[in-house]
Order: sequence, then C-alpha cells, then structure tokens
Amino acid sequence: MSDVFGPAYSAAYDLMYAEKDYGQECDVIERAFREFSVVPVRRILDLGCGTGGHAIPLAVRGYDVLGVDRSPGMLDVAGAKAMDAGVAARITFVPCDLAAALRGEPRDAALMMFNVLGYQDAVVDVVEALRSVRRNLRTGGVFLFDVWHAPAVESAPPVQRWRIIEQAGGRLIRLSSGALDRAAEICTVTIHMLRLAGDRVVEETVEHHRLRYFRRETLVSLLEGAGMELQRLGSFPDYWREADACSWSVLGVARAA
Repeated sequence: MSDVFGPAYSAAYDLMYAEKDYGQECDVIERAFREFSVVPVRRILDLGCGTGGHAIPLAVRGYDVLGVDRSPGMLDVAGAKAMDAGVAARITFVPCDLAAALRGEPRDAALMMFNVLGYQDAVVDVVEALRSVRRNLRTGGVFLFDVWHAPAVESAPPVQRWRIIEQAGGRLIRLSSGALDRAAEICTVTIHMLRLAGDRVVEETVEHHRLRYFRRETLVSLLEGAGMELQRLGSFPDYWREADACSWSVLGVARAA
C-alpha cells in the first residue's frame, strides 16, 4: 500500500466528507445483517474504520464494535468522537494492519467500508486481508464491503475535481485527479491539499492513493478462496439497485462458509 492518510489528511478527513450520510449507510448495513446473516449480529469488526464514521453510529445503535486502522491519526480522531458520542465503552480502537490476525473471539459481522478493500492494491494484499476477515468471523456471519465497480470505472474514468472547504481561521482547498491502469485494474488518485490562512498557504500536502477496482467474477473467486461466499453485489448506497455499468460504488455482502 502507498504511504497515505498522513497527519494532515487525517485531520481534514471529516471536513472533506462532511456530506457523507453515514446514518443512511448504517441503515443499509443493518438491513444486510437482517437479510444475509444466519447468526444474530451483536459484535462487529470494522476493518479500516478511519475516524469512526460507521463504528460510532453502530455503537450508538447498541452494537459492540472493534475498530481497526493503520493510521494513528485517524484513530485519535475516532477515539475523541466516541467519547463525545458517549459510546467509548462499546468501542475498542486498535492500530493494526488489515492482514494482521487479531485472533480474538470471532465476530458476528465484519466491515470494510469506504473502499478499504480497494486500498489493497496488490492481489496478494487483497487475499491476505480477506483471509484475516475469515479468521475473525463466525461461520454464518457476514462480511460487508464497498468497492469501485470495474464496468463503471472504465466506462466513466475519474476526472479532475476540486473543492473549497471553509473552516475556522481559513480555507482548505482539495484538488483530486485520477489515472487508470486498465491492465492492472488500478486507479491512482492524486490528492493535493492546500490549507490557507487568508490568502497565505500555511500547509501543503500531496498524497497518491492507489485503488484497486473489481469485477464481480474476481470478487467471487477471491472470496471463495478465503472461505466466504458472495451473497449480493448491489449499487451503493442505493441498496435497492442492482450493480450495473453506472454503479461506481457497489456493496458486496459475503457469508462465512
């Protein structure tokens, strides 16, 4: 994986994605639990939990959540948010790589949301991450993940985008662009951030995010190799829509065999 999610990116993460509807996404997650898990879901493993966008609302809803992330900066933000939400007792955050075996008591469900699986840009890393999921998941439990869908990515490649985010004491400018490697099925997203105080640049960072995108048949094969079976691949967050060539983001639901 690339060296991404540094301190500046972690600090700005929630500002950049303030419009993301985590509540709606948690509604979809709970619906998938009800429809596809053959065991009651009470204990969740959230792999690549970031700043707790899904972990904290799920804890508020009564779940016991173990959040794992490789970025200490992200986990610092997540811990503070869990305290503010009054759910610190129901969430444990652990700095850990996805492929590392936690080897605790198996969980009822596992999550890799916001394209975390796609950040495993080498196939061997995807395989190891999925094996780690299965090691920590009860038989009959479910694994939910959202990724970029190859037909949509290749039919409508990423374009250059920019955003200006107003914040206390100045502005944050975020520029992003993407480049496809169709042979490797990798999209490299370059994120250039400028933090301004008035008209003066006080901080500048550039990160290169290598993201794998997936075809249905690839996911089926990789999941089966890890001991899981794909149950559904649908548009996300529009859960009722089937995945098609217009669905850039898709939600996969797999069951531990």
